[in-house]
Amino acid sequence: MKLGVVGLPNVGKSTLFNAITNARAQAENYPFCTIEPNSGVVLVPDSRLNVLAEMYHPKKVTQTTIEFVDIAGLVKGASRGEGLGNKFLSHIREVDAIVHVVRCFENENIIHVDGSVDPIRDIETINLELIFSDLETVQRRKEKAEKSFRGGDKKSGKEAELAEKLYAFLESGKPARNFDADDEEKEILNGWFLLTTKPVIYAANISEDDLGKPENEIPFVASVRETARKENAEMITISAAIEEEIAQMSPEEKAEFLEEMGIGQSGLDRLISACYRLLGLISFLTVGEDECRAWTIQRGTKAPQAAGKIHTDFEKGFIRAEVVPYDVLVENGSMAACKEKGLVRSEGKDYIMKDGDVTLFRFNV
Repeated sequence: MKLGVVGLPNVGKSTLFNAITNARAQAENYPFCTIEPNSGVVLVPDSRLNVLAEMYHPKKVTQTTIEFVDIAGLVKGASRGEGLGNKFLSHIREVDAIVHVVRCFENENIIHVDGSVDPIRDIETINLELIFSDLETVQRRKEKAEKSFRGGDKKSGKEAELAEKLYAFLESGKPARNFDADDEEKEILNGWFLLTTKPVIYAANISEDDLGKPENEIPFVASVRETARKENAEMITISAAIEEEIAQMSPEEKAEFLEEMGIGQSGLDRLISACYRLLGLISFLTVGEDECRAWTIQRGTKAPQAAGKIHTDFEKGFIRAEVVPYDVLVENGSMAACKEKGLVRSEGKDYIMKDGDVTLFRFNV
């Protein structure tokens, strides 16, 4: 999974990137500090692996990962190549989802590219640039489809019709991810690689002083929450500056700090949870003396395809999956104890995997 961290210059996106990846990307107080995208791979926290490691004492414990990419700041006119627009847009095409950092704090020492703090204006600036880029793409697709249709390709008529409807939708200022498409149209759209079909998480970057306060007491946050709701997007509040401090702490210091602040989870943990919800992801688990490991799959994945995440041979020669829910395994202490009590299920090719399934795949190649 690859997530692009985007935002206007000086909204705190590189500071946040530093915090969540500890990769030390530049984070200076001037526009376009980030030019080439920095990337960092982050381990996905999963407390279940810690418990399983205590049970099995494996040689290694392997968490699943997310790659974060820090993409250059955007300004108005990016779709026409202003600033670093062309680079920005091309990098967005390569990610699975967008983490859109929005500035929700006042600080006279940190300049804003538009002269004042207004998160809704900032969101509209980036969204419009992405829409402008998509309008060009859709227009090209429409012209190509119409030409093919005139040449006798009847299937292109459907594509031309879709392009015309979507163009009007985008012109109204709405992202393509909110466009109501049927299954056939969705399949066509998947091949267009539009920027505004990317799922979005809005990260409202608040000041250190506002951390831990109710959302309705934090400036600007309610309006960002409402915007996210209208767009069917995810939204979290986060203090990039605090997250950068947390990133330097030991696990013990971090836990103590989070408890003192009364915020329970770090911003990174909440961001990862939001990513999983947004992209419809779950994790199944494998255990043993050699390794305890988490594997990320799409919700709705069937057992053979989940097995294929481990090795293609597992999917090709799939026989069955032996499955026990994580909570049941922990309660009974071992897979052997679960088998004795008849708690391990034998599932076939049509079984849909569930989050926390502890699974042993049987296969034959």
